[in-house]
Order: sequence, then structure tokens, then C-alpha cells
Amino acid sequence: MSSHHIVREKQEPALYIHHLGNFDEEYLGQLLEWSPTLIVAASEYEKVISMGLKVDIVFGNDENLNTQENTKWMFTPHESLPTVVKYLISEKYPAVNIISVENKFDDLACFLNDINIVLFTETEKSYAVKKDFSVWKPAGSIFKIDIVAYFETDNLKQIDNGDFVVIKDGFVSFNFMVDYLFLSEPLN
Repeated sequence: MSSHHIVREKQEPALYIHHLGNFDEEYLGQLLEWSPTLIVAASEYEKVISMGLKVDIVFGNDENLNTQENTKWMFTPHESLPTVVKYLISEKYPAVNIISVENKFDDLACFLNDINIVLFTETEKSYAVKKDFSVWKPAGSIFKIDIVAYFETDNLKQIDNGDFVVIKDGFVSFNFMVDYLFLSEPLN
């Protein structure tokens, strides 16, 4: 018997590759480790299958793509993050990891009550946290915080470039009055 377990059926976040660019293959491997549903923008499809990956769903309007066997095609007039997120919500996915060029939640914030979203770029991962969020981090860890409202935190100090650094190994907590606070961390 194999010691590897394949987890499917929406237990793990789906992975949507909107724009792969030069995203680190090791991080990509980590995101694929538990065999998530792999969704790809049509413009990224050829690059993704050239890496030997099995694509579950393609979103876009390129009718000339030769898709892999058992790949579902979702025709959309343009490749938009909200379209894919709406589809995942309708299919009852609890979470999605998205690889893209930008880590902006502008078009996605309205979906945060329905699905957990983590945005990955080549250099950062960004996510929204709810009130009273805390996480253990080693000293020296960096957070970028999209300051949309007053918040309080402990075990963090702001440094010259506006980022926040963890003071000592331990929990970092965030308290605020808005629905979400948007955090980013560098991918090291």
C-alpha cells in the first residue's frame, strides 16, 4: 500500500493559475502537493501542460486549444478572476489559491464571505484575515499590511519602508473593526 493519499472532492483549496510568469516551481509543487482541482486560464494552458501537469478546468475563449482528455472547458469572453471565483463558489469550494501577476483584492473582496482566497505572485502571498486573527511566526518575519482602517497588533513593529517585522518568535495577533484586514508575506 502506498503511503500517499490523494485528497480530492473540494477538501483542499482549488488552484487557479491566472498568470504563471516566473512563479517558483518549488512553491508550485507545494500548492499541488494534495492534488487540488487545477484550473488554468486559457492563455496559460500550454505552459502548464508543458510542465507535465494534469489540468482539470480551462477558463477562456481560445477555441483552438487542444485540451487534455477529461479536461473541462469553460468558455468565457475574457479571463477574469471574478468569473473563476464565482464558478468555484457555485461548485461549493471552500477555498482557492490563485497565482497571478497582482495581489490585489479589489475585484475579489465581495466574495470573501463565501470563499477563502489566497493570492500568490512571484514574490508574495496575500490573504484576508478576519477579526481577532493570530498566527505563530518566527522573529524577523515580514508582513505588508494594506492599511484600510485602524488596527492593533502585538509582536510587530513598523520599519522604515512601511512593512511590519515580527519582534520575537511567537504569536502575532491582529485586532480591527472592519470585516477584513489584508496581509501579504514575502515568499522566501
